[in-house]
Amino acid sequence: MNPYLGYEIALVVVALYVLIVVLLYRGKYIAPNSALSLLGPALMIKTRRGRDALDRWGRFRRFWTAASDLGIALAVVSMATIMVTLLIEAALAFRVSSAAAPTVEEAIGLPGINPFIPIGYGIVALVVGVVLHELAHGVVARSQGIGVKSLGILWCVVPVGAFVEQDDADMLAAPRRKRDRVAAAGILANLAIAVGFFLVLAALVSTSVATNANGVGIAYVQPGSPAANLSLAPGDILIAVNGTALTTVDLFESTLAKTTPGENVSVVYYSAASGQTISTTVTLAPSPSVAGRGFLGVAPAFLTPSGLKQTLISPLSSSSGPLVGALYWISLPLAGLEPVSGSTMDYFHLTGPLAGVGMTGFWIGANILYWIAWMSLLLGLSNALPLIPLDGGLLFRDFAASVAARFRKTWSEAKLEDFGGRAAVLSSVLVLVLLAWQFVVPRLF
Repeated sequence: MNPYLGYEIALVVVALYVLIVVLLYRGKYIAPNSALSLLGPALMIKTRRGRDALDRWGRFRRFWTAASDLGIALAVVSMATIMVTLLIEAALAFRVSSAAAPTVEEAIGLPGINPFIPIGYGIVALVVGVVLHELAHGVVARSQGIGVKSLGILWCVVPVGAFVEQDDADMLAAPRRKRDRVAAAGILANLAIAVGFFLVLAALVSTSVATNANGVGIAYVQPGSPAANLSLAPGDILIAVNGTALTTVDLFESTLAKTTPGENVSVVYYSAASGQTISTTVTLAPSPSVAGRGFLGVAPAFLTPSGLKQTLISPLSSSSGPLVGALYWISLPLAGLEPVSGSTMDYFHLTGPLAGVGMTGFWIGANILYWIAWMSLLLGLSNALPLIPLDGGLLFRDFAASVAARFRKTWSEAKLEDFGGRAAVLSSVLVLVLLAWQFVVPRLF
């Protein structure tokens, strides 16, 4: 197979897109005030339809004002959290080897580019998150008396984007507080979507999913190993080794660390193929990596089946603490446990009203819920960065101007706006430096 086939296809698609845009431009179909216009390389397809709906939804002004004020507070917390995280990562970058350093693809949260985001689920989740993000901007703008010129979609945004075009004159003339409500609305929408879809997923998993056994899930079996000779396979669950009940992955590792090559050990496991619990003995082989240690030949999943279910239902109640539990939930894609598919589904069976639904169909629905929550959380946090032209950059500009107004009471509004703009540029440069830092520094030192 041609290793450059993907790049060649991408190049052809880009070339066709450029050709279409050039032809539309020459035919005068693309213009700033027409239904088609350009935003950088993206083609904007505008419509005035839908503005009446924004007016209807935005008429609940007290509700949207209170909600968007909450959005401003959440944006401030998110901005501070993500900036502190970037500073910590910058400090830790000196201790990271070049081999362990993240790649640029891993840092770009787009399906088809990021290797951890499945393209199908990722596209669905991204479209939902972006569309509702933009609709929130439009509804709050109308609730604050700020006009909306058009709505539409963006082509040449992976895979497709959406926009709500506010009236620039209204935005500039509006008090900073109203502008900030509009900017924070998108962040609030994404965080609300993340919480909402997480709760639906948690309710679905808690009422419909049961583990086949308590133990350590098998993710991989080494061919020719003692485990392979036992017919252990991915999707099976190791329940006990040498009489020790395996409740955690660490306990599995420590139990094997006490064994020696050639030792006969008892093994109890649940077989997904037969649907039965099997007790047997096996002779361990020499470990290929640790001299004098027994080798079974299995790689356990990052979380036990019970731990995975607990993480999907209530990560903040993890036995390792709420912070670790939240990190587990976020990092499931990195551990290969999300989307739940293939042998991972074999750790569970369905119960309750959905017991008759096929496992594949159930987990497709559950995975969609997870990825909408995950991508919306990513969109909300990334948009909170004090980086122009993101929502956080616009908020930081107004925050800086508001602080300056308290200490420089003689400054004109124009000078305050200029100061806020300069502060936003500086914060944008800082963010870009911190983002690049974690990729460059490990490879230099």
